[in-house]
Amino acid sequence: MERTKHSLIALFMFFVLSVSVSASNKEKIYQAYISNRMNDWQSVIDSLEQNKTESADYLSELMNYQYGYIGYCLAEDDDKKAKHYLDLAENNLEILENKNFDPALVNAYKAAFWGFKIGLSPIKAPIFGRRCIKNADRALELNDKLPFAHVQYGNAYFYMPAIFGGSKEVAIEHFLLAIEQMEKQPAALQNDWNYLSLLSLTGQSYEEIGEYEKAKVIYEKTLQFEPDFKWVKDELYPDLKTKLNK
Repeated sequence: MERTKHSLIALFMFFVLSVSVSASNKEKIYQAYISNRMNDWQSVIDSLEQNKTESADYLSELMNYQYGYIGYCLAEDDDKKAKHYLDLAENNLEILENKNFDPALVNAYKAAFWGFKIGLSPIKAPIFGRRCIKNADRALELNDKLPFAHVQYGNAYFYMPAIFGGSKEVAIEHFLLAIEQMEKQPAALQNDWNYLSLLSLTGQSYEEIGEYEKAKVIYEKTLQFEPDFKWVKDELYPDLKTKLNK
């Protein structure tokens, strides 16, 4: 009986420690994102990858951080680094898929990764684009309440040429649906880089179609939630105000 008691205590302490480490990494990523310290972001994902376990929750968290960093690398035109982390993320996704982990989320990430591959090989856009749409559609079929699925569906339609059915308006509709779904769980928004990324993406999308006042509302909402978000505070919002003044 005493042995069982000690085992339960040890198991409980392991669970508490795991949750604490996860929360710490989430905060580190968040702080790196709002402060534009992407070297810190890279350090976190490198450490998590090096010490990764077979835990589905662990791999899902790691893959999300890798997903964010790949997008950053592509924006910086660092294709070599983007491909490196995409390879790692796809390997983690394959492990999760083999574990039958959340099929909707798996398909949403597949859509995201096909989108990244378009960025790496634009000449293959017609092929990769179809695969991206297929996985984004499948993700929403499986779970139309999943914010990440709406984000990827929106991304697919935002970047798809209009001649092939692309629509920035449709994209924004899905970004707004994703925001709505995320905000139904306000406690989960704390230290969540995905929420800030989605808000800034939506603001930029409104700018793309000339809806500057709506973009302004989104940026102000973003800064109300996180006043220290450097990218919006120092770049996106001031640039938008310049456009409005003109």
